[in-house]
Amino acid sequence: MAEKTLGITSRAARAAAVAACAALALSACGSTKDNASDGGGGEGKVGVVLPLLTSPFWQSYNDYVPKMAKSEGVDAMKTVNSNSDPTQQITDINNQLNQGVKGLVVAPLDSAAISAGLEQAERKGVPVVSVDVAPEKGKVAMVVRANNVAYGEKACEFLGDQVKSGKVVQIMGDLASVNGRERSEAFRTCVKEKFPKLKVLEIPAKWESDAAASKLDTLLNSNPDIKGIYMQAGGVYLAPTLQTLKSKGMLKKAGEKGHISIVSNDGIPQEFDAIRKGEIDATVSQPADAYAKYGMYYIKAAMAGKTFKPGPTDHDSTIVKLPNGNLEDQLAAPLVTKDNVDDSKLWGNTVK
Repeated sequence: MAEKTLGITSRAARAAAVAACAALALSACGSTKDNASDGGGGEGKVGVVLPLLTSPFWQSYNDYVPKMAKSEGVDAMKTVNSNSDPTQQITDINNQLNQGVKGLVVAPLDSAAISAGLEQAERKGVPVVSVDVAPEKGKVAMVVRANNVAYGEKACEFLGDQVKSGKVVQIMGDLASVNGRERSEAFRTCVKEKFPKLKVLEIPAKWESDAAASKLDTLLNSNPDIKGIYMQAGGVYLAPTLQTLKSKGMLKKAGEKGHISIVSNDGIPQEFDAIRKGEIDATVSQPADAYAKYGMYYIKAAMAGKTFKPGPTDHDSTIVKLPNGNLEDQLAAPLVTKDNVDDSKLWGNTVK
């Protein structure tokens, strides 16, 4: 699901970063294997706070949490679901702290509001790892997240190649979330700079399926000539979008006349099935498994007093320093199309 991060995306930039690291007396700059400064401890209960469970993406993440906690040697408590309520999420964090947890893994609902919970954790000396969303304020040991600017850019470039001119829609996430802002602005900017013949229409849907369906229905009534759609979260927008198009007789398979090109974000099995059926064309696979794995990895490291530095990691990602001083491990998030949808390495193909 504010500030643009400083992700290293080109091969040349990555090579330069590696070279710069090699020049230092320290070993690989951001390596989770080689560059953690050892501390002591690392034991104790870990609380895990979810943003919601109405999305298949977060359901999958929730399923991965206990598995990854076990594999990383973390004593994780049963997950807590904040039910899409930022205020409830702060209460959930306080409840976990009152239960004596020694670490927290939190997926924030609101990039700004989460600071209240982070302040409470810092006062109690409890480290926090933020998953999926980077907080605007407040200290975290690490943000585990994919580059959401790249999400918007990949969606833009895919649609731009598919749709040469005309109207495209982006169904946006919650703009109170850094994810919603970054994806929206990146898509908007990319279209303006690279595909000026496209006209972007926008639907603010706040990660809510009902809002997406009703607003898309209204928009299609006045703009029946839509040629492309970018859904910022397939977990909540896929079903209502396809149902809305179907109800209007506008759901045409790829290759058929009148097909509306659709690109999504999440990488859930339902999106993969829709790609195979030709109902949508692509999605950016947000790594639910890696979010759980490295959320657990970094909280264990933080509880042991370990720290990290910016640079390439040993798991095909890059740690960057955010404007507010926090570090973010930007995990890989590949574009999935009909050409690679059956790749067994994609987490969406491993869910049963």
